[in-house]
Amino acid sequence: MSESESKPDQSKANRAAARGIIFLTVFIDLLGFGMVLPLLPIYAEQFTVDHGGWVIGLLMASFSAMQFFFAPLWGRLSDRIGRRPVLMIGLLGSVVFYALFGVGTIMQSLTLLFISRIGAGLAGATISTAQAYIADTTTLEERPKGMALIGMAFGLGFTFGPLFGWMAVPTGTGEPGPMPGFAAAGLSAAALLLAYFKLPESRSADSPSAVKQKFSIEGLQAALSVPSIAMLLTALFVVVFSFAAFETTLSLLLKGFGDGPHPFEFSFQSVCLTYAYIGFTLALVQGGFVRRVAGKISEGVLASSGCVLMVIGMLLILKATQDASVGLLYGALALVVAGFGMMMPSINSFISRRSDPSKQGGILGMGQSVNSLARIIGSAVGIPLLKVDILAPFGFAAAIMFVGLLLVIFASRGGKDYEASEAGET
Repeated sequence: MSESESKPDQSKANRAAARGIIFLTVFIDLLGFGMVLPLLPIYAEQFTVDHGGWVIGLLMASFSAMQFFFAPLWGRLSDRIGRRPVLMIGLLGSVVFYALFGVGTIMQSLTLLFISRIGAGLAGATISTAQAYIADTTTLEERPKGMALIGMAFGLGFTFGPLFGWMAVPTGTGEPGPMPGFAAAGLSAAALLLAYFKLPESRSADSPSAVKQKFSIEGLQAALSVPSIAMLLTALFVVVFSFAAFETTLSLLLKGFGDGPHPFEFSFQSVCLTYAYIGFTLALVQGGFVRRVAGKISEGVLASSGCVLMVIGMLLILKATQDASVGLLYGALALVVAGFGMMMPSINSFISRRSDPSKQGGILGMGQSVNSLARIIGSAVGIPLLKVDILAPFGFAAAIMFVGLLLVIFASRGGKDYEASEAGET
């Protein structure tokens, strides 16, 4: 029985409507995330004395850490009780913990900020369940477009989330207010109501299981047994680590921290608008450029070019910071984000092409685990580096990105696609 024939109770129109609701629920939930992210380190900096930056670094890493541990658990639970209840539990958690973020802002409590970010990470780990919902409601032919909806929701949420954060902050100076947290909770509540009234259950007895993205020794061995995969996974770690260290320190670089003069000293609104600019640039590069040239330019060339752009962009951030040049800073940010947008889909496609199709799901899942680990570690160390020297995280990111460039070049030259490798042996 074909996969399309296994869904007789769902018309094509109904499945399309369900995917649209999933898109809206993920988008609205990501609006809340994008709203809070730019302001979080600024809040924490004002609520605590953290000369080394490790406390704020751990606060930034806590969200990704919870997603790393709980995404596979939510996926397995959705296999047993259904996608809809798991998605609704996650959205309810987002309502509670984003509201707690607002309360923590009023009380200026670092403890409440930690609890809210840990809880929001746990609740937000249901994105893998949203992907499983897409798998349930698409045929094999429809699935790439269905999965692209999740990526689009991420990009749009990260673009418009900071804009909502800008509108939620009443003034550009003084103490940060609680409205971003409460607004994020309100948006998650809207997504919860939408899911409750409009989202049907997709799970049936013959639906495919959710992709397991749990780190395992067996999965690691399967990944490393494929020629060049080890270098690609290492390159993926380096790339994401570099970007996470940059992403989590940027708001403090823009706003300033501690005592003494700083090169930019942006307002809260300007910080949010800068993150919206980053999100828009990323969406434009991936949707407007990468999609058009994919298949015409090799993954190796795209990934290598992305690494070069990121290295140049990081070095230009150093120069912009030294000169206090806002114009140069925005140009540098565009290069960094464009490089990242070119590199990530290329490396993931590379890993897929080099993998045995029978092991591809596990190897791509391992790639997701590597991605999460890199975000945890990069978020944790970026701010301590910033506290050592304002230029340190960006110089460090440029240096390790150069290592990533070498890894991509060696991997692209040292391996073959799985099919080509098999054909060469016969």
